[in-house]
Amino acid sequence: MAVEAIGHWTLPASPYAMWVRGELEAYLRIPDDGTRVEVIGGEFVVSPAPVYLHAGILTDIQEAVLSARVLDAAFPWRAVQTVNLDLVEIGDGYVPDMVVVHQDTDARSRAEDVLFLQPQDLDLVIEATSPSNARDDRRPLLGRRLKPTKWSGYARTGVPYHLLVDRDPRQPGITLFGEPDRGEGSYRVLGEWKFGEPLRLPEPFGFEVSTETWKPWAE
Repeated sequence: MAVEAIGHWTLPASPYAMWVRGELEAYLRIPDDGTRVEVIGGEFVVSPAPVYLHAGILTDIQEAVLSARVLDAAFPWRAVQTVNLDLVEIGDGYVPDMVVVHQDTDARSRAEDVLFLQPQDLDLVIEATSPSNARDDRRPLLGRRLKPTKWSGYARTGVPYHLLVDRDPRQPGITLFGEPDRGEGSYRVLGEWKFGEPLRLPEPFGFEVSTETWKPWAE
């Protein structure tokens, strides 16, 4: 079982600088087993590899995008899993579960063999929560200190749409956010679905995903 823990390290440079240079994982001696290292709110966060159901949800979305391409030759979207996203504007580095980009961005990124995407390259970012990182994927919690999350980082850097698949058994469901307020680092809710309901993403995407097999993580 994954357990959240907080520690303090003395690094030779900032977590973001080491992340963007590809040095952070090696310095922390992270095993090559799917473990992710991200920089969120200027702090590095280590997350275990996702479980099968988590990966299956992303596969369902990716297959829905592929099906839409088969049915409509003009369908312009491509879905890509676990790419590095450099948010230089706020000094963060994320590894989103999935991004949806325009076919022109996909073609350019392949041709240039890019190491990182930038927020302006994304049209939609998708995150599915896990017990170890759910708080980092959601909107920041109010408290004595409003700690930045990936949700607020995406909004602050202008990612147009953010789809959050929350598998927490206390609040399971799917939410589409949009209209980012870069100054506030927040989004508006554009749509909400329960697990089991067809997930129909509105324009400009216009594709549907079956969520019949989606369910919360085991408590």
